[in-house]
Amino acid sequence: MKTIRFPDGTAVPALGQGTWMMAENPARRGDEIAALREGVELGMTLIDTAEMYGEGEAEILVGEAIAGLRDKVFLVSKAYPHHASARLLRRSCEASLKRLGTGHLDLYLLHWRGAVPLGETVEAMERLVEAGLIARWGVSNLDMADMEELIEAGGHACATDQILYNLTRRAPELDLLPWLADRSMPVMAYSPVEQGRLLSHKALAEVARRHEASPARIALAWLLSRPGILPIPKAGSVRHVQDNRAAADLKLSDEDIAQLERSFPCPTARRGLEML
Repeated sequence: MKTIRFPDGTAVPALGQGTWMMAENPARRGDEIAALREGVELGMTLIDTAEMYGEGEAEILVGEAIAGLRDKVFLVSKAYPHHASARLLRRSCEASLKRLGTGHLDLYLLHWRGAVPLGETVEAMERLVEAGLIARWGVSNLDMADMEELIEAGGHACATDQILYNLTRRAPELDLLPWLADRSMPVMAYSPVEQGRLLSHKALAEVARRHEASPARIALAWLLSRPGILPIPKAGSVRHVQDNRAAADLKLSDEDIAQLERSFPCPTARRGLEML
């Protein structure tokens, strides 16, 4: 599988696994754990979660899923913005580690910007690195002005920005994506199929028919065709995660990409970073 490199040179598979809205239905727990484990075995070893997801329940589920597999997994979690202070961030991180059943995170993110000054969060993140609780840190849902402020506040070690980016949310291409690329910061793309809403689109279906593939696979393949983009789709079943994994082996033609980008045009004017 294609890989993505973080600024420190660490390489990870370009297709990861998300966990937003997992662990919310006890009847699906076994299927969700099986899906995550299958994804790891298929090479989708980056797993993204957050203390916000189910108020920690998703982290507990991930911990169960990676039991015995931790050495294979690049584990990512995120902190609430109101926990991102010098006083609270370590406590929040340690609680996530306990729920996940691990001694360290490979990547720890500020989930979105809140009232805590970015410089204070940077210092708190760096202390977690020094303590060995996290290997590196980054952010989520920060727009270009926020990222510029982060760097000015000493955040040169920021590893990534996790944002809402898919065929229907292309505005970051106008400014944020080039800014991040210039600094060798990959983008983690959450909700890469717009929580399923874009899958009924006619153009996506046409390209899918040409490849005898699902529309979701095409949407993921488009993201994977772009440099520095790491999609993190959620899959609640083994069959679903297998379909996601197949996107990494699907090569879109120039004609396919042109058709998709005509049908899902990038805005011509800048707009604020969107969030779900």
